[in-house]
Amino acid sequence: MSKLPERRELRADLVQRRRQLKPAERVAAAQGLRHSLEQLPEFLTDKHVAGYWATGGELPLNLAIAPLAERGQTFYLPIVTKSGGKRRLTFAPWTTGEDVEANEMGIPEPKASGHVVEAAKLDLVLVPLLGFDRKGNRLGFGGGYYDRSFEFLRDQKRPAQPLLVGVAYDFQELDGIERAEWDIPLDYIATDKELIDCTGPAE
Repeated sequence: MSKLPERRELRADLVQRRRQLKPAERVAAAQGLRHSLEQLPEFLTDKHVAGYWATGGELPLNLAIAPLAERGQTFYLPIVTKSGGKRRLTFAPWTTGEDVEANEMGIPEPKASGHVVEAAKLDLVLVPLLGFDRKGNRLGFGGGYYDRSFEFLRDQKRPAQPLLVGVAYDFQELDGIERAEWDIPLDYIATDKELIDCTGPAE
């Protein structure tokens, strides 16, 4: 089990391993991710699908999201906003080729973000992570953005709207992650190797 005091070391190790991947390995992983996501019916039909701009060796979404527009689906990227002194995420539509601009953390966001959507209005969210277990627990980056943005799901029967789908390389799987009280679990994990259903009864 990964206990809270160990999270800093785990994050550093997983980031380093991700950055060591070769370009050809990233392309193969992106192809595998698309196959895994297409095993999830909601990914093929949900109208409002959010994801992320891959940075720091994150698994690229470009191949997985390419067919969304043809299926009549809208893709969204997160925008970091401040609310009550804390950072949260809202989301803006984006299509490949549209302008982006880096936020204060250097992460690209949609430039023309006139139409912003709150997290609760999305149907499905592809969530970046550093580590995961098969119960849907997620080791994030430590900022708490996703947990705060989707805290309205905490007391709801899961799965609910939006469906939370973690995205990771297969090697990011951990034996177990200790869930903190503020953590929002994932409904599914999509890796370059498989789709993992985390919605079943706890063992």
